[in-house]
Amino acid sequence: MKLIQTVDAVGHVLCHDMTQIIRGEYKDARFRKGHVVREEDIPVLLSMGKEHLYVWEMNSNMVHENDAAERLYPLCANENMERSQVKEGKIELTAACDGLFRVNSQRLIAVNTVDDIMIATRHGNTAVRKGDKLAGMRVIPLIIEEEKLAAAEAAAGDTPLLELLPYVKKTAAIVATGSEVKKGLIKDTFTPVVKDKLAAYGIETISITYSGDGVENVAAAIAEARKTGADIVLCTGGMSVDPDDNTPGGIKASGARIVTYGAPVLPGAMFLLGYYEDGTAVMGLPGCVMYAGATIFDLVLPRVAAGVEVNKADLVGYGEGGLCLGCKPCHWPNCPFGK
Repeated sequence: MKLIQTVDAVGHVLCHDMTQIIRGEYKDARFRKGHVVREEDIPVLLSMGKEHLYVWEMNSNMVHENDAAERLYPLCANENMERSQVKEGKIELTAACDGLFRVNSQRLIAVNTVDDIMIATRHGNTAVRKGDKLAGMRVIPLIIEEEKLAAAEAAAGDTPLLELLPYVKKTAAIVATGSEVKKGLIKDTFTPVVKDKLAAYGIETISITYSGDGVENVAAAIAEARKTGADIVLCTGGMSVDPDDNTPGGIKASGARIVTYGAPVLPGAMFLLGYYEDGTAVMGLPGCVMYAGATIFDLVLPRVAAGVEVNKADLVGYGEGGLCLGCKPCHWPNCPFGK
């Protein structure tokens, strides 16, 4: 930076905030660090007693923080996102719709490895609501070398680091297993919970079938449920290793390709996920979904609702962070579970 006379400062960039005090009326930064001095600013600065100013020495190889933020923005932005105006060198992104927020973690790390560059996001593979904050980006210094911005752009690659996928699965069919439920010996308290969780993602429950016990009965009930054309089939109960818990066998017998039976998540270890040839997802939900604040179902459902096929590696990845801490009261989704 260099010291110049205020009358010669037009077009130069201020190195620090300039505070103005008017007794009984005003005390705040009248000009912020990074402000580019205009002709009309000169009388104000002089009235503040600023006859000399420290300004940045700009050259063709240096980029102002506001312009640098505008360069970082296209590395992140994708459809279904809205941006803020650049303010104090920073741009923020918010969700333009409900959906599944995803981050290319490896490329984001590569960008943030470049000195003086920062892009901060919320956790990927999480559900967001319209208006939720997604990311913020800026450079650290007031001005930055062009070479660093170019390195960040190269590290980001040709496609945006972020995406927001709206929910596309709109209907679900529920198969409630267990002879005690079918015979009315106990009240079905599982189905209402699942219906509410589905509704949170705009998914309508169009069919509820009570299968009773037995592999053949569960498979037959699933076949009937699939005739409804539902986007997702959900089987409740009968997911443990007890001899009379036949839901996993019934799902397999129905023709599903099983991705996994079991997940490194608590609560929800006995979760099952599969797909049919037409892409319809089928899930076996363990009993914890009925009473726990958040389970494996809450982690997987946003991905399925957004039309993203979940594979074994995705589920294995939940092991770190897949332990619910059982907070009272439950803070889900504002907690580390599944992230």
